[in-house]
Amino acid sequence: MPDQPVFQSRDAADPAFWDERFNREHTPWDAHGVPEAFRRFCEAQPAPLSTLIPGCGNAYEAGWLAERGWPVTAIDFAPSAVASAKAVLGPHADVVALADFFRFAPERPVQWIYERAFLCAMPRRLWPNYAAQVAKLLPPGGLLAGFFAVVEGREAVPKGPPFETTQPELDALLSPAFERISDTPIAETDSIPVFAGRERWQVWRRRDA
Repeated sequence: MPDQPVFQSRDAADPAFWDERFNREHTPWDAHGVPEAFRRFCEAQPAPLSTLIPGCGNAYEAGWLAERGWPVTAIDFAPSAVASAKAVLGPHADVVALADFFRFAPERPVQWIYERAFLCAMPRRLWPNYAAQVAKLLPPGGLLAGFFAVVEGREAVPKGPPFETTQPELDALLSPAFERISDTPIAETDSIPVFAGRERWQVWRRRDA
């Protein structure tokens, strides 16, 4: 097994942490494409949803949505991630923006916030801020849906990223503002090695304010 690279930046809440990894092409969370669970969710919707993708990385899903005419904005606070995503998306590069999720003010109302490798990428001390911001950005009936790194049968390991969660912990975080309406385990063939066996596709609906 090759040695893991040594990085200078250790705080995942700092854009420099992610810049260093993108610049050195160490991105084990990158799915290199659009997951099947994501496609199925989108194809099941009766109409396109105005979508926000925070912590978008290379933003493959944003490009897929843009190709199909969905209104989508993908954001990341690491300049190297944004530059990489714009290169990947080519003609749809304009859907990607440099922005801090916790200070982000969308130009249009958001109906769906897509979650993948974002919550689990941030230190646990920021999770209450995440829950507050998704609740702020989504109207009643709006959806927080995507992949959540959930472990079963043991406590979540505090070290990361990725920072794991248990279902009771995730319920406690999101249930004050959201109702979980769907929960499906992800097959390893639709996951990536760093998340294999611990990803679930969940849909959370914003409660009435």
